[in-house]
Amino acid sequence: MFTGIIEEIGEITAISPSGDGWRLTVRAPKAAADAVHGESIAVSGVCLTVVASDADSFDADVMKQTLDVAALGDAAVGTRVNIEKAMPVGARLGGHIVQGHVDGVGTVLEVRPGAQWSVLRIGLPADLAPLVVDKGSISVDGTSLTVSAVSDPPPSGSGPDEQQWFEISLIPETLTATTLGTRAVGDRVNLETDILARHVERLLAFRTAPEGGSR
Repeated sequence: MFTGIIEEIGEITAISPSGDGWRLTVRAPKAAADAVHGESIAVSGVCLTVVASDADSFDADVMKQTLDVAALGDAAVGTRVNIEKAMPVGARLGGHIVQGHVDGVGTVLEVRPGAQWSVLRIGLPADLAPLVVDKGSISVDGTSLTVSAVSDPPPSGSGPDEQQWFEISLIPETLTATTLGTRAVGDRVNLETDILARHVERLLAFRTAPEGGSR
């Protein structure tokens, strides 16, 4: 379990095949300093398991399913990534509950720089749009953020290609302490919606399911 408060920006220094997936080596001195075999570290919002580590780097395996559904599949040697170690029991929850289970990939549609902040508009898959609400929480590349605006629901009868989006406002600390400060139009980002919203959606799906349907 994570909080979405990024501890450092790491860098992917090696990628090698591992079965049908990858083994990543990530340089992240703070995280690697006391990393132990088997612990979880979120890499740009993807929960990975440490399989080896040294003083300033750790290795983790990424299975094909993760590469298929997360923007981590776009990574290359030199890619900078957001790093967060698992939250210790009893610590303050500075962000929100983040599982490190990516729901889908969003695309940066617009970057609007301000005097002291920057606003990112991010397109998201239509099935995730109902789970994102104005002033709610969302994890973007592992960073806990507050949604500052959302697109209107598509009108009845509109096609499935109707673009849905949300906006996040990034303060100077977020711009410098995470990789989001260097995001540009067209970049793909990992999205994890609020777990509470996902549970509510699942409950409502069962309540509205036709009687006699399969379970």
